[in-house]
Amino acid sequence: MKLIGLTGGIGSGKSTVAQLLVEQGWALVDADQVARDIVEPGQPALSELADAFGEDILNADGSLNRGLLASRAFASREKTDVLNSITHPRIQEETQARFEAARSAGDKFVVYDMPLLVDNGLNKSMDVTIVVDVEVEERVRRLVEFRGLDEEDARRRIAAQIPDDVRLAAADYVIDNNGPLEALDAQVERVVEELKRRFS
Repeated sequence: MKLIGLTGGIGSGKSTVAQLLVEQGWALVDADQVARDIVEPGQPALSELADAFGEDILNADGSLNRGLLASRAFASREKTDVLNSITHPRIQEETQARFEAARSAGDKFVVYDMPLLVDNGLNKSMDVTIVVDVEVEERVRRLVEFRGLDEEDARRRIAAQIPDDVRLAAADYVIDNNGPLEALDAQVERVVEELKRRFS
């Protein structure tokens, strides 16, 4: 089984590329989904977060009030460290479990869709790293138009991530997503074919 790390800056269309790879028959482990799943009601991380940040971070139905948790957890470096100490080990454990499930199912390629793949050095444990690249101004436009962010917030979020050239330097394959969806399709198919040949 080959682990294919997929990453890109916010607004780059990484999730669209992930979906196209799934359509090619590849398994997907979505880091954002894992992070959401480990704080579902009944999960140990959720009760630990309530102990650390106050029972009122739980909604009436027992689910997590993400906004309230974020306002407390990111109030200081210490609080953020507490959040990370509770969630990161669980995320890592669940991610590995999903990789193993894919291996057991006989999947040959598993896409790990991870926004901070290069930021956190996780690309080093991948067999291949694919970076989805889009010009900053185009990403700002998409974030404003499709995600409803205001321009200042969009630029701030982009600036908070590692520079594009650092991400690109870690890439085995770069997918240029500045153009239309058809151009994206063709690039994804080309990468898939190359990887199938490379690892056949």
